[in-house]
Amino acid sequence: MGMNLIIKAADRESRGPKTSSGVRLPPNRGFMDDLTVTTTTHVQAQWILTALEETVEWARMKFKPRKSRSLITKRGRVTEKFSMRIQGEEIPSIVNNPIKCLGKWFDASLNDSNNIRRLQGQVKEGLRAIDKTGLPGKFKAWLFQYGLLPRLTWPLTFYEVTTTTVEALERTISKFLRRWLGVPPSFTSVVQGGLGKTGDSKDDKIRLAGIETRTGRKWSAGNAVEAAESRLRHQDIVGTTCVGHQGLGTSHVQRWGTSDKAGKRKMVQDNIRKMEEEIRKSKVVEMGAQGAWTRWGTTDRRLSWSDIWRMEPCRIQFLLRSVYDLLPSPTNLHRWGLTETPDCPLCNRPGNLAHVLLGCIVALTQGRYRWRHDKVLRELADILERERIKKRKPAKGCTFINFVRGGERGHTSSTVHQGGIIDGAQNWEMRVDLDRRLVFPDIIQTNLRPDILLWSTEGKKMVMVELTVPWEERCEEAFERKKGKYEELAGDIRALGWSVWVFPVEIGCRGFPAHSTWRMFAALGVKGIDRRPAVDRLSRTAEKSSSWLWWRRQDMSWKLSTDGQ
Repeated sequence: MGMNLIIKAADRESRGPKTSSGVRLPPNRGFMDDLTVTTTTHVQAQWILTALEETVEWARMKFKPRKSRSLITKRGRVTEKFSMRIQGEEIPSIVNNPIKCLGKWFDASLNDSNNIRRLQGQVKEGLRAIDKTGLPGKFKAWLFQYGLLPRLTWPLTFYEVTTTTVEALERTISKFLRRWLGVPPSFTSVVQGGLGKTGDSKDDKIRLAGIETRTGRKWSAGNAVEAAESRLRHQDIVGTTCVGHQGLGTSHVQRWGTSDKAGKRKMVQDNIRKMEEEIRKSKVVEMGAQGAWTRWGTTDRRLSWSDIWRMEPCRIQFLLRSVYDLLPSPTNLHRWGLTETPDCPLCNRPGNLAHVLLGCIVALTQGRYRWRHDKVLRELADILERERIKKRKPAKGCTFINFVRGGERGHTSSTVHQGGIIDGAQNWEMRVDLDRRLVFPDIIQTNLRPDILLWSTEGKKMVMVELTVPWEERCEEAFERKKGKYEELAGDIRALGWSVWVFPVEIGCRGFPAHSTWRMFAALGVKGIDRRPAVDRLSRTAEKSSSWLWWRRQDMSWKLSTDGQ
């Protein structure tokens, strides 16, 4: 409030500059204990300084001229013919004394060229300092993520940095990140930028001043904002649409027409990010090898820093390179001109990554793929066994519907717990096709052997789980094949009065789970905070086993230890 009294007392001396849109800005603007004076002439500025000096002396306060700066321009050029004084001292000119305010450097160049060069130097020096630490690559990547990157985000917010400059900074950063993470220079990267908008500011002076955010010729913030607003208005007209297996009313969409200013601003930013993501994805789709992940029928796999801490450097390299098909497989080595033939060393057939991890006849005969399958199956069986032996409350008898009279409101509980299949019966038994051949119960005679079999004789319920560790692009094909394999058996058991569920489950060989995995856990009752750790556990096991198969790809013999490891 004290600063407002000082500012208002000096506003009567002069008016502020007039913008191109016809709006006149205030001559005095304050932030905390800092004050900015902007006028048309230096004479008007001296009038305001004199008034401020009188008001400050009356309030028993004092300015600090040495920490202040002045800038006078004449016909677009900086001049030092005039000087500004306050409290008997001359205010230093910004020409010889640049100053930093709120993280931004101000100098006599009247542009951000020097600041951008300073930012580029900060990026290079920071990356070199991190690179010289001698730490493992993942620790260097963490230092960049939480040490250097936050320092770069703030200058990129208010400096007028062109898209070309941002792309050059991104290339420099990607060069170091590739080396730290152990991926080759051909590893694809994504350019990220920022945006700004003043059209929805709460201050009328700023909103109507016609201020434009300059981002270069490649990308315009104003055009991007207009396109985003147009898409959001069109989305209001189209309404809510369902995607995939979604049902009506399962998703909530925020409406553009009913949102406040803060909500609209967030919606515009999210929509612009979505448009940029669509542009990046369209470029990735054009890549034959590194864009193959866009055709996968799996869910995303999230890696937190705690997960990366527990991963060995070789595992990180395998995961990144295998997703983008940059591992030195026989086919890639031949394509890169490093070998004469692209043949697999085991079976003398073309050995791409899919062949090494899934399609080699010799590896299949030796039981390598079976070993990986059993490793994942063992983890899945352990998860379901823990769920089976949990103590459960007995199922309630009849449930009644409480009807509500017209005009009255019914009582609804805040949380409704929907139990899974296992909650619907007692005394479950489980058999797993591990170590020894699975024997089907005496319910029916069959030669089929699902990987996991759960049944309750008391409740006449049976669950069959069939696990597959396929190539990520073939998850849907594996699902349909396994589902058709047990469809007839399930029908025969249902004819005997049993309730039967068949769950084909797919975990990609590189650790990316299919949608069927999530659905299976939810149907059985593994929900909430327990489901994601369970899926992550299967993903890690599949990815770890595949990486081990990759490192042993040239070994002619395959022999397991006594514990099956």
